[in-house]
Amino acid sequence: MDKPVTLSVKNYLIRKMSTDMVIPEKIIEAVVNNQFEGALEAMKTNKSVEISGFGKFIFKEKTAGYSMRKWKTQEMIYENLLNDERLTTQVRRATEGKLKVVRDNIKYLTPKMNEDND
Repeated sequence: MDKPVTLSVKNYLIRKMSTDMVIPEKIIEAVVNNQFEGALEAMKTNKSVEISGFGKFIFKEKTAGYSMRKWKTQEMIYENLLNDERLTTQVRRATEGKLKVVRDNIKYLTPKMNEDND
């Protein structure tokens, strides 16, 4: 079974495993999601995570520093934009959503960056 272009790698793997193992897709999906959630949690406290047979994911300080600077700049831009009283409600909501995403990224990355400065 070749992966269809319209199907994500994750969904392809779930479907293929379900077919090969004769297990419902929902069960396979729950296991796959659990594994990736565990890997994400591990990356919050470790510099690397290895998933056997899938690959090794490494935290790169240089890339993280670049991302942090970019997000801090975006945060300032969005905060300044929100101070404009002429902003329409629609643009304000969109900007608040973008600001929340940027702040979440900063919040996630900050502890990892502080580890390097200790």
